[in-house]
Amino acid sequence: MDISVVLGCSLGAALGAGILASYKLGLLYQLFHKTERQSPRHGGESVAEVLRAHGIKFVFTLVGGHISPILVACEKLGIRIVDTRHEATAVFAADAVARLSGTVGVAAVTAGPGLTNTVTAVKNAQMAESPLLLIGGAAATLLQGRGALQDIDQMSLFKPLCKFCASVRTVREIVPTVRKALAVAQSGTPGPVFIEFPIDTLYPYHVVEKEFAPKNTPKGLMGKIIAWYLRNHLSNLFAGAWETRDLSPLPVHIPHATEDEVQRCVELVSRAKKPVILLGSQATLPPTPADDVRKALESLGIPCFLGGMSRGMLGKNSPLHIRQNRRDALKDADLVLLAGTVCDFRLSYGRVLNRRSKIIAVNRDRSQLLKNSDMFWKPTVAIQGDAGSFLVRLSKALKGHRCPEEWPRSLKEGDAVKEKTERHLNPLSVLHRVDELLAEDSIIVADGGDFVGSAAYIMRPRGPLRWLDPGAFGTLGVGGGFALGAKLCRPESEPAVLPLQVRGFAAVKSFNSCSLHLFECLRSKTLSYCPHKSV
Repeated sequence: MDISVVLGCSLGAALGAGILASYKLGLLYQLFHKTERQSPRHGGESVAEVLRAHGIKFVFTLVGGHISPILVACEKLGIRIVDTRHEATAVFAADAVARLSGTVGVAAVTAGPGLTNTVTAVKNAQMAESPLLLIGGAAATLLQGRGALQDIDQMSLFKPLCKFCASVRTVREIVPTVRKALAVAQSGTPGPVFIEFPIDTLYPYHVVEKEFAPKNTPKGLMGKIIAWYLRNHLSNLFAGAWETRDLSPLPVHIPHATEDEVQRCVELVSRAKKPVILLGSQATLPPTPADDVRKALESLGIPCFLGGMSRGMLGKNSPLHIRQNRRDALKDADLVLLAGTVCDFRLSYGRVLNRRSKIIAVNRDRSQLLKNSDMFWKPTVAIQGDAGSFLVRLSKALKGHRCPEEWPRSLKEGDAVKEKTERHLNPLSVLHRVDELLAEDSIIVADGGDFVGSAAYIMRPRGPLRWLDPGAFGTLGVGGGFALGAKLCRPESEPAVLPLQVRGFAAVKSFNSCSLHLFECLRSKTLSYCPHKSV
């Protein structure tokens, strides 16, 4: 091979390596963007500005040094900081805010154990499809993997739990990263997202400089190279940090049913004599207001079984809301509309569906849409789209058509018979009595496994978005955080937490010694603090 060709290849490789190194070290970026060394600003301000631009009103936390600049900046901009006693409670509260407000719930926790304490709550939000932003502190960028305080591989922990994970490496990345995370949390099937903020991306230049600057004048070639590397890293960290950036929300992408899919469903529903709707939490998601979904259901006149966040959608005493004998109703139905409802353990994996029924399934998540359809059931029409907007469009297309009235009437009569026979059982009797005492503006928070199932059949939420339960993960202990988030979203309402608290009455776990006090309260139709309370 000609020597000139060899030299040319070698020079090209060296030039390419030099350009790559310059890019990695931020040298090219620093040529065009200034590092403002005298600025007192810090990365926490950038986080707060994006949150405010997205309508975030609350940040739930357990305070830690890694994330303090974010909390200080948020408070200055009017975002309320709510401190909790455990990081999981902070995430549960953010989850409740997301469900009730239609915005993204935000929790900020410190590095290491602060983040690991949130794993169960984040997984619960993932399975409940709640849009949630988890902000986590982290060791400084140069110290990660070197044994710094509370330094662990946080990204590997949260990648299986979150739709989007990012580790901010420079201050200029904060605004675009937070904007993207908030959009991803709400797009498609909502869920949690995670951003890791190394501590040196959040504090001012002069504070970070003290940590990076060599204590003594470097000696020797290697010492000078290390000193240059540290100075360059610091400059790159803050280069272009305070340039004006767009803070506004990015577009949120939500799948919708096609016109052909809606029309096919119109034909199926119009021919059905015994249709049933199973409504799931997705029906309450933005952008369709819950009241619009309720009006659509009332216009269709189809009997509904409500699950998850959709409980309360039809109010307290709707003739269309059926709560009992679901298995029998599904056997008799000639059409079943699964509006955000999943064929998992709650529907016996689809085995409760009548194979002769026409089945319409609507879900934003394709895997949830078709779960177990290869074994126990088969959809007639499967639509990957938003359940709430689909119901509104279906109602408009069927304007003037209603389900035969004798069908929902017969199911409602079955409700009355079942509820009358159940009232002699102690725990269920308590739930019936508590339901009678609930104020019209109450928000029911069901915390517990079997207790949630019992409460779902008995308690009657007074309207849409007035019911909170863990969701498919069945997490115990959500009550405190959910109640905190609910009270902040609806200050005028009283969260009723079951079984931990009922409008101020505390510590009714498994109907222990405090049960006597509860029964006394129920008998007198007033609720007061228990003398044995333990909160």
